[in-house]
Order: sequence, then C-alpha cells, then structure tokens
Amino acid sequence: MIDIYETEFRKADLNLLVVFAALMRERSVTRAATALHLSQGAASAALGRLRRLFDDELFTRTRTGIEPTPRAVELARRIEPALGLIHGAVTDRDRFDAATARRTFTLGMSDDLEAALLPRLLTATAGLPGIRLAVRQANRNTVADMLDRGEVDLGVAAAPAHGTNHRSQDLFTSGYTCLFNPRLLPLRTPIGLDDYLAHPHLLISYDGRRGIVDDLLEARGLDRRVIASTTHFAGAALQLATLPALATLPTHAATVYADTLGLTATAPPLPMPEYTVSSIWHATATDDPAHVWLRHLVAECAVWP
Repeated sequence: MIDIYETEFRKADLNLLVVFAALMRERSVTRAATALHLSQGAASAALGRLRRLFDDELFTRTRTGIEPTPRAVELARRIEPALGLIHGAVTDRDRFDAATARRTFTLGMSDDLEAALLPRLLTATAGLPGIRLAVRQANRNTVADMLDRGEVDLGVAAAPAHGTNHRSQDLFTSGYTCLFNPRLLPLRTPIGLDDYLAHPHLLISYDGRRGIVDDLLEARGLDRRVIASTTHFAGAALQLATLPALATLPTHAATVYADTLGLTATAPPLPMPEYTVSSIWHATATDDPAHVWLRHLVAECAVWP
C-alpha cells in the first residue's frame, strides 16, 4: 500500500498532475489553460512548480507550442492512467464517458489502414462532440517507438514489431487485391497472368525498388514492368484514375479506393499471402478507461462484413 504520509508524496499537489496531463495533451500552455479554465499566468506558474517537483524542464518551447522532454513522456505513461483511476474513484465512475469527455486520441497507422478505418471511426464518433481523432503516419517498424515517445495513443499495423512494454490485439485478416481503371484497361476479371504481365504497373514500396509482387514473380522466373513507384497507397490509386496501369495493394484499402474512384478490384493472378492487422499500445495504458474505450472503438470499426 502507498504510504500517503511519506514526505515527498505530501509535498505534491495532485492538481499539478492535472495541469501536467493537459500540457501533454494540448502541447500549449495557452490551450492547456483554456481547457482547465485557468489564466495563462496560473498555468505557467503550475508548470514552474512541476519543473521543481520533478527536477526536469519537462517541456521545451517550439514555434507552435511546447514539446515534452523524454522525462515528461515517461511520466505521462504513469500519470495519465493513474489520473483516470483517481477520477473514477472520486466520481464513483470507473468508466470513460465519451458522450461528455473532451479528448483527442492520436492513432498511428499507414495510409492504407487510414483509408479503411478512419471513415468508420469518424462515423462512430459523429455524435461525440468532445472526441477528436488525429492520425499520424506510422508502419509496423516505427509504431512501437512512437508509442514509447508518447506521439500516438494507439497504433494499428500488420504484425507490428514490439517489445515487452507493449500489448497488442488482433483486429482482422487482410491480403492483396489488384486495381485498375476499366475505362482505360478493359480487362476481363479475374485477371489472368498474361494480362497482368502485359500491362504496366505502379509500385507501392518504402524503398521504391521492389515489393512483394516482385519477389513472388522472381521466384517463378518472371518480372513485371514498373513505370513508377510511390510510398503511399492512396497516391497510387489516384493515379489509376487517368493512367492505364495496374496496382496491387492491401485488400482492405483496395475495396475503398475501388468504390470511391470507380476502379475494378480483382484477385491477383498468383497466390499471395494473407496477414493479420493488429492494434498495439503501451502496457501502462492498458487499464486506463479512456484507452479501453478507444481500443474497443477501433476493434468494432475493424470488423469487416
């Protein structure tokens, strides 16, 4: 049990931790003061007291506001969930009320997952005026570090790399789908391998040189003609509106782009692997009622018909 009579603990004003959480969330002394209905002078004074309490600068000024130091990020992982639990105990509520809460949740995901998930998330939160969603570009190799730095609250990625300080939940299984513009390439579906190789391709790849399709074709002694590459799935899909070419991309995004842009979606003419998309978060957020709500929301929106 915590010793509430311990000298250092009694020196801490728990209201300062509320200010700390607001500064972490708003990244601005002015915005934090507004959110807490304080004057800017009072918020600045509280920040000064926080710096003395933790013997750290905690936040540094930038052109757009303030940024947390590594020490502040580490503190936030413990303080914010603890404040949620204290709030539940004081108000006799151990849950997060999204209908009345004011909260920005930051998600880390690649643009294919953003295309598939964000419209559903926005529909699900349309009636929650205090909830705001922000998306930052991330992938399976970067999302764990972004969680550790406090840059995102929750990541969504295919088989995300993570350590012992992270937790994950499987969301859905996806694969690969071929897209083309039927007005520019009047091909029969399902597309055959000869047609697949006879027409130019747009490559979506982080290095711009090759992707999984090239590896699979090479194993068969085949290759394709790539005329351009991009790191963004949406960018490739948009090009198909005016370009007689093919693009092979994740199924969950391909179906969205096909419906939105009037493209044809078809199975690739060679076997391609399926993979699991998961959510990932820092272990310290596991019991935070707000984070539990967020994870549940994302899981519900990731159920495909």
